Amino acid sequence: MNDLLLLANLLGGPLHGYALKKQATLITGSADMHNNLVYPLLRRFVARGWVRRKSEAGERGQRRLVYSLTPEGKTELLRRLSEFGEADAYSSEAFQLRVGLFRFLNREARALILEQRRNYLELRDQKLAVLQEQFQLTGYSSEVVKFLRTQIDAELSWVRRLNSRIEAAGDRKSKQARNPR
Repeated sequence: MNDLLLLANLLGGPLHGYALKKQATLITGSADMHNNLVYPLLRRFVARGWVRRKSEAGERGQRRLVYSLTPEGKTELLRRLSEFGEADAYSSEAFQLRVGLFRFLNREARALILEQRRNYLELRDQKLAVLQEQFQLTGYSSEVVKFLRTQIDAELSWVRRLNSRIEAAGDRKSKQARNPR
């Protein structure tokens, strides 16, 4: 996931390592990504030809490395974003990252990602419903399950809205294809 996040941040243009790390941290809302994670990933990206590294003068006369996404890197990023397996469907972070980058993905990839997340959410809600019924939860445990089911319901509503946007965009493209100006 961190590798996708770093590559995706380079879609906006070249960044030096520290800015890339800070931007990724800002997006995730979590603690700073550690240098021992960021820089080995960047070296791996450079070795694979996904990222280009260039030395530039810094603000105080020092040299710093600036990283930019190559066409091969963009192709790889989009390929990997389009892949959305079961483990990804279980991860809110993996799902949200992809939704945030939907504009780069085709309609079919978007629809598949939403379908897989919806399937996971519905299954999770069913399991929580069984838990509620079989164990007759009370007190705080009941509150937790109610809260989780409310979150699932809210996310399912969001998934439906996203699906509607995809369908509406597809309808507009179909009309434009049938009625060229």
